[in-house]
Amino acid sequence: MIIIHAGFTINPAKKEAFLNEIKPLIQASREEGGNISYKLYQDTENENVFTMVELWKDGEAVAAHNQSEHFTAFTGRAKEFLAAPLDVKVFNGEQVER
Repeated sequence: MIIIHAGFTINPAKKEAFLNEIKPLIQASREEGGNISYKLYQDTENENVFTMVELWKDGEAVAAHNQSEHFTAFTGRAKEFLAAPLDVKVFNGEQVER
């Protein structure tokens, strides 16, 4: 499993537009065959900071998602909403035992 955390710091004047634009991405991504979960969370301390937490079956599912029309359409517009660069972290879903 692949886990992705995509952090968005949104321009406050563009927040409503961002939320409207990201809804179709969330819906379509959840319908992809390799998707396990795709959820947007709002920061508790800064209402203009959001994190998309994505769970994918494997790297192939992520690659297919990254080439999908809904993903490329959103990423093509994302910069107009951002107040800071997008912060993406990718994790292997295998639990590390110590």
